[in-house]
Amino acid sequence: MSSVVYINGELVPQEEATTTVYNHGLLYGDGAFEGIRAYSGKVFKLREHVKRLYASAHTLMIDLPITREEMEQAILNLCRTNGVSSCYIRVTITRGVGLGLDPRGVKDPTIIIMTEQLALYPEEMYKNGLSVVTVSTRVPPSQCLEPRIKSTGKYVANIQAKLEANRMGAGEGIMLTLQGHVAEATGDNIFLVKDGKVITPPPYAGILEGITRNTVMDLSKDLGISMEEKLFTMFDLYNADECFLTGTAAEVIPVVLADGRTIGDGRPGEITNKFIEAFRAYTKVEGAPF
Repeated sequence: MSSVVYINGELVPQEEATTTVYNHGLLYGDGAFEGIRAYSGKVFKLREHVKRLYASAHTLMIDLPITREEMEQAILNLCRTNGVSSCYIRVTITRGVGLGLDPRGVKDPTIIIMTEQLALYPEEMYKNGLSVVTVSTRVPPSQCLEPRIKSTGKYVANIQAKLEANRMGAGEGIMLTLQGHVAEATGDNIFLVKDGKVITPPPYAGILEGITRNTVMDLSKDLGISMEEKLFTMFDLYNADECFLTGTAAEVIPVVLADGRTIGDGRPGEITNKFIEAFRAYTKVEGAPF
């Protein structure tokens, strides 16, 4: 049976789900989005994702026609309707409909919710680790674009970075700040381990504060592992004992090679594996049931 898509309060068969060519999100990338995961009949960190979505909308001055609670219920209802148990949920909002850059002439915000199956990396990469490369595309500085807005338009830079990584045959691309500090991967946050301590770039480095990133930081307290937000460069990454990435689609995945340099002993490290195990266990108990 074909799945259905939520569009502005209506459930539409996937093959009939469309929007106008005058949608401001299509014309100018004027919108925001969230990627959310459901595990075994529960939507993981639903409230946190919806809260971030509405923070993005508020900052962009997009006045959504439904409340946060109604958005949460729409997501849960779509999962029930599509009969999924575990899936990737994509929520996209745009300013609405109108031609011309000036947002004052744009009306009727668009809300689209979809459920899909998505595996970002093959399982062997979680066991063996992946390789990353530094890309030339830098993260946009906060003076130009607020990084905490998960905006659709901003991700053109991430796609350019991913194209670079693909050309070099790497699993991921590492994006730097204009000052040369490590910021994030094209779609994931980054952590390194040195002398038993875990380090991740701070928000002011221009990163998106990932929901999985914050979950891992919380889990570090339960695991008794030291966690610090701190600027670092590729020198620190090359000489780290371990490295891993986090993201909604990626979850927690090890990095074993960076720009041809072996990370640690070239295998997923002990602390990384602890986080993988702890995160997967946590997804079994946390979430909004549907």
